[in-house]
Amino acid sequence: MKSILTIFFSFFTLAAFSQSKTISGKITSDQKPVNDITVKIIGTNQSTRSNSFGDYKFHGVGNENMVIQFSGIGYQPVKVKVSVPGDSTRCDVDLKLQTSDLNDVVITGVNRATALRKSPVPIAVLSKKTMDQNVNTNLIDAIVKGIPGVTAVTTGPNVSKPFIRGLGYNRVLTLYDGLRQEGQQWGDEHGIEVDEYGISRAEVVKGPASLTYGSDASAGVINMIPINPIIENGKLKGDFTTNYQTNNGLMASSLGLAYGKNDWKYTFRATGKAAHSYQNKVDGLVYGTAFREYNLSASARVDKDWGFSKTAITYYDNLMEIPDGSRDSLSRKFTRQILDDGDEIKNRPLVPDGELNTYAINPLHQHIQHFRLYNTSQFKFGNSDLNVLIGGQQSVRREYNHPTAPDQAGLYVVLNTLNYDVKYNLPDFARIESTFGINGMFQGNRSKDATDFPIPDYDLFDIGAFYFARKSFGKIDVSGGVRIDRRNINWNNFYVGSDAQTGFGQKVTPNDAIGQLQFPSFNKNYYGLSGSLGLTYNLSEKLLIKVNIARGYRAPNITEIGSNGLDPGAHIVYLGNRTFKPEFNLQQDLGIIAYLKDADLSFEVFNNDIQNYIYQSRLTDESGNPVVIVPGNLTYQYQQSKARLYGAELSINLHPSNMKWLSFNNSLAYVVGLNKNEALVSLHGRNAKYLPFIPPLQIRSELKATAQKAIGFLDKPYVKVDAAIFANQNNFYALDETETFTKGYTLVNAGLGSSVKAKNGKVLMDLFMQVDNIFNVAYQSHLNRLKYFEYYTASPNGRSGIYNMGRNLSFKVIVPF
Repeated sequence: MKSILTIFFSFFTLAAFSQSKTISGKITSDQKPVNDITVKIIGTNQSTRSNSFGDYKFHGVGNENMVIQFSGIGYQPVKVKVSVPGDSTRCDVDLKLQTSDLNDVVITGVNRATALRKSPVPIAVLSKKTMDQNVNTNLIDAIVKGIPGVTAVTTGPNVSKPFIRGLGYNRVLTLYDGLRQEGQQWGDEHGIEVDEYGISRAEVVKGPASLTYGSDASAGVINMIPINPIIENGKLKGDFTTNYQTNNGLMASSLGLAYGKNDWKYTFRATGKAAHSYQNKVDGLVYGTAFREYNLSASARVDKDWGFSKTAITYYDNLMEIPDGSRDSLSRKFTRQILDDGDEIKNRPLVPDGELNTYAINPLHQHIQHFRLYNTSQFKFGNSDLNVLIGGQQSVRREYNHPTAPDQAGLYVVLNTLNYDVKYNLPDFARIESTFGINGMFQGNRSKDATDFPIPDYDLFDIGAFYFARKSFGKIDVSGGVRIDRRNINWNNFYVGSDAQTGFGQKVTPNDAIGQLQFPSFNKNYYGLSGSLGLTYNLSEKLLIKVNIARGYRAPNITEIGSNGLDPGAHIVYLGNRTFKPEFNLQQDLGIIAYLKDADLSFEVFNNDIQNYIYQSRLTDESGNPVVIVPGNLTYQYQQSKARLYGAELSINLHPSNMKWLSFNNSLAYVVGLNKNEALVSLHGRNAKYLPFIPPLQIRSELKATAQKAIGFLDKPYVKVDAAIFANQNNFYALDETETFTKGYTLVNAGLGSSVKAKNGKVLMDLFMQVDNIFNVAYQSHLNRLKYFEYYTASPNGRSGIYNMGRNLSFKVIVPF
């Protein structure tokens, strides 16, 4: 074994330094160093990226004339001719900012720098600048507003579960700095545990990405990339952000620090947010929607000639109330639960006014903690590189639902996950760029001192291997690959009994006389074969056609196969099915993109056929009445059938060349989800025709004017107005009233902002003011779970359920130092 390793490393050492000539340089923008810029020698397989101080270096280059390309997110690409007459030469460049994102370079999918225009897979990028200019209560909300085709199922202002083209839950894989996010994604009210103020950009892959990531990416991937500040050697740099929002009194502050010395770079960030209940003109202040969130993160990175290594740690802590929507039948004022035994929903006392706008968290709440420790490293071997990511994370979720015992958690689960991801970018062969990778995870979930047990304790082992390649044939770029996966999930017999003193449920041993078997033991392997093949045809520099076909794979999640109990935070009793098979989907994408002088245009259509699609449906008895297992809570049973989703997205971004101060951006997104269970549809007709959680047709338009020079101390201020138009949703899963019709609505928003500069040109602060829902429209999103929080068949004002947030004015200040 020792001899094999010696030969292995000797091979790469010889490949790396067989030629001694070097090219090095520094990459800047406005004379400031820029990191993570992709540097590639055209016509070869040699590429690298600039480090934290803007430096890059190539070893073993020839002495002939070469063309080096520099490209990166938000910068105009540059090509420079270089020759190396001696042993070494320098090539420094200063990049200009780019006004359009359509040509950006992304690092998503295959761990290589991929030009957006070359990728046949639909990919979108959202920058921090765009996120800062909108009102957001969490990161997923920001992504929904900025990227067509992305929506979210919401439960109040602090819980947004991302959906891509009508598919969500464990079908959308979320990544933090390349590490897959592992919490309790199966829950309706389980959000994404990420600090929104610590993210520099979000990359979204629309469509099956199982090739690179395996199970849970069958709908797409959202990669959230943390801020990586540009710093000068030996200097401390930082920023302070503060945000206030009027609707729910949200107060947020975030402090970021960065320091670099020689080859090392250190970052730190601390964020805090607090909000009372949000409000709208129908419900007033909505009881049970306050939250308090804290985030800490730190990292250390070293850049060397051999590559880089980064170690990071994050901590997320969120206290979030649990709304249930109970209220007085006549006044429609919110009521609260004060009893466990003998609780009568229609006789609960009113919530005092003072408790509706307090920042104190009420006794019925969730406490979510998430810890993350990981290392990501790259090792360069001449014309190839090895990328290794190892991460450990722990998700702790407590849901307190007992008013007479406020310290007793109803749900208390701890999920421990060890992730591993190894990718080797092979040396180019015949101009083919290829990557081989192995990744997966070890996972264990345990219930602690709880009273409700919706899922069993389980262990999971996941492993998959893939091969990806791409090659250019003149104007055609072709890419694709194949992957195979295996997932094992198992649990032992799980017994539950009743505590004689409290009357609450509790976990007991198999030998306990009061125990009942709630989750019989289970052990099963799931296998998946996935892949993709696509091409981009560059008709010209201005016009592209993209075609892609991909097969996705997803193993059933724990609640779909194992659930049998109440999830207190969702107010739902889930019933799973142990016989479910893995989902497989085959999606076809066709896109046309045009980069014109005065406009950027894109049009994408997709068709997605799914085998063994799993979805929720309310459980009813033979008379059609809802089955109630736990009073005051709905009962849902998972179903499985064939399904089909299809739709289109259109973007028209106008930026007249003779009116550089003006931009007019427009997008449209449309998706239809069909239930292909022929027996069910033939029996129930239109009520069972469509899939649940399908967003309606939506159109977004933004008109923005940006000054092209400073106005006094304001540096290029902007003003904008935008509208979000949502059509009626007539195509919904109506069987057993799982979903109901949702009326369309239009929201009009406006904002302005600017950087404030000193006389010496230094930025003193960035100011943003934005108002959402200017006209205080009363509306219900089709994907808002609170829409169904209703206990009466009729109400005095004709309104049912809880409405979305009303008018909201946001003030944000970012102070760099």
